[in-house]
Amino acid sequence: MAKDTKNAVSIDGQEYPVDDLTPQQQALLSHVADLDRKLDSARFSVDQLSVGRNAFFELLKQALAEPKVSDVEAK
Repeated sequence: MAKDTKNAVSIDGQEYPVDDLTPQQQALLSHVADLDRKLDSARFSVDQLSVGRNAFFELLKQALAEPKVSDVEAK
């Protein structure tokens, strides 16, 4: 009977059925998967932060390019 490979993990080109892993190996696999999710989330957050920072920087540059109220009143 063939093993069900839908619950397998591929590491360095080798397929490992999850059901054949020891409890320690399954726990380590869970840690790796959780850290992958957290890294993806962190990358997503960095993208959002970068876009937000760039938007605020553009707003700052626009504000600096506007004449100051004291400059307008002096003319």
